[in-house]
Amino acid sequence: QVQLVESGGGLVQAGDSLRLSCATSGRTFSSYTMGWFRQAPGKEREFVATISRSGASTLTAPSVKGRFTVSRDNAKNTVYLQMNSLKPEDTAVYYCAAKGAAGLLATSSYDYWGQGTQVTVSS
Repeated sequence: QVQLVESGGGLVQAGDSLRLSCATSGRTFSSYTMGWFRQAPGKEREFVATISRSGASTLTAPSVKGRFTVSRDNAKNTVYLQMNSLKPEDTAVYYCAAKGAAGLLATSSYDYWGQGTQVTVSS
């Protein structure tokens, strides 16, 4: 069982930056592919980014590519989402997720999910 706890969300203005963190429990963090998703009000949850177990490979959704960067620190059991040049359309609840398998994963087929952190971007 893996527990995920997101933090770092908040209310910012368009153009600002935020860094989300997702801290995980357990001593096998490096065996999990990690992902970030978001869900805006009235919309389906959508993929944002994923990172391989070693951190060597990442995949980012076209809607945030060039603005968002996913990274991880396996020594700290934490995955990050650096969000720059935020736009009002980035407003959503952001979730991190863990998959106990190798390979990048852009679908919702993750094993574990966090509770989410709210990001609100004002214009």
